Amino acid sequence: MTIMPNTPARNFWLLFALAALSLLPALNFYYVGEEAIFPITSLEMWQRGAWLKQYLYGMDVQHNPLFNWLIMLVSALAGWEHMLTVTRALTICATLTTGLLVAWLAQRLFRDKAFAAFAALAYITMLDMLLYHGWLSYVDPLFAMFIFAAVSTLWVGTHERRMALLLAAGILLTCAFLSKAFTAYLFYGAALFVLLFDAGQRAFLLRRSALLIHAVMFAAPLGWFALIPSGNLQSGRMFAEILYKLAFPEMGAYLTRLVTYPLEIFIWLSPVTLLAAYFWVRRRNRKDDDESQRLFKTACWIVLLEFLPYWLSPQGGMRYLLPIYPLLALIAARVVWQSGEAALATARKWMTGALALNFVLALAAFPYYQSHYRGKNYDDAAADILTLTQGYPLYSANTSASGLSVTAYLDQRRHPAPAVQWPPGQWQSGYVLALGDDAMLGKVYKKYQLGGDELYLLCRGEACRK
Repeated sequence: MTIMPNTPARNFWLLFALAALSLLPALNFYYVGEEAIFPITSLEMWQRGAWLKQYLYGMDVQHNPLFNWLIMLVSALAGWEHMLTVTRALTICATLTTGLLVAWLAQRLFRDKAFAAFAALAYITMLDMLLYHGWLSYVDPLFAMFIFAAVSTLWVGTHERRMALLLAAGILLTCAFLSKAFTAYLFYGAALFVLLFDAGQRAFLLRRSALLIHAVMFAAPLGWFALIPSGNLQSGRMFAEILYKLAFPEMGAYLTRLVTYPLEIFIWLSPVTLLAAYFWVRRRNRKDDDESQRLFKTACWIVLLEFLPYWLSPQGGMRYLLPIYPLLALIAARVVWQSGEAALATARKWMTGALALNFVLALAAFPYYQSHYRGKNYDDAAADILTLTQGYPLYSANTSASGLSVTAYLDQRRHPAPAVQWPPGQWQSGYVLALGDDAMLGKVYKKYQLGGDELYLLCRGEACRK
């Protein structure tokens, strides 16, 4: 007979706190990938006094701006020279908040504080969260937080027949949409669809007040696009972005993706997913009570329906599935939890090992990589470019990850001077950051090697004789 785990919740919360500490060194990392997009656009919006439209190099990029609003508000208080640190801090806060929401959902559904703490720990120690997406300053962690919060309040509100939580779900779902994309409604809709199959929950969800709340929340994008300038163009671009991911590749590549995509996710969400699979195969899982089994199956159906469109889609990366991670963590954690005290002890060891690995990478390995290959040289290049170009106009026509990173450091160093813009149609003298040697833009003034990328500083007119 399997003995139920008796580890106190505080043990899991201590490891959760260590996981949070392991994310903090990322605040000092240099730019990674395309992280510079949101700091740059936030600074440009702040300088323009624009709150509804996102600008990059002076151009409307037609993305929703809620993440920018948060960056603008905090950077205005902390100082714009800290805009990367602010953006990273907001991402880490979103990640940790999602972990706390996992605990909240687990507690409300399964009524076990220790299991709730373990589920939160299972989420935060997933390798993809610890090593990369948990601190990377893309909008996806914030987007995932709002979506999971909306799904959680929907589920708990329906489970407990609380209309106030349903209203909260509507507000949170709107925040998710304002953070990024229409796909927020796909995740929420999948959860709503599954919950409607339960007769008792269906009766609650079909009440007049519940229908009204859902009608308003699903109509919210129409109100947003009516409010913002050129809203019809932005809505068209956002739909086009979704359709682009449906472009069908070569059949061999698609079939390969169908096999490798779930495996990639499964591995990167370890250790809890691997442990859950192992204990499930070994049939170590203790049978739950009827109500808990029903809740567990509901979570599985929600995850399956949310996952299928991204699995069957011809294109898409792991970060698009961040809204599913919390429920996957809850499911895997439940399997491990029901496998007994020995299984839980094994899980703690693996999760502690994941934390140790993250501390080593965050405190030593990644800083070394950034100082010797790619990262610090972005800031160094920006400092050199600023010295070389003083007194002349400076533009950027480089939208690569490295070009954006250098531009972000230039903007930080130049503020409160206007952020670097796209070169105008006619300009006589000055400098421009370019992807390569482009005679149409100007003559090569200097070339920078940034890891495996090259950045060109081109000049025109009198600036070339400096």
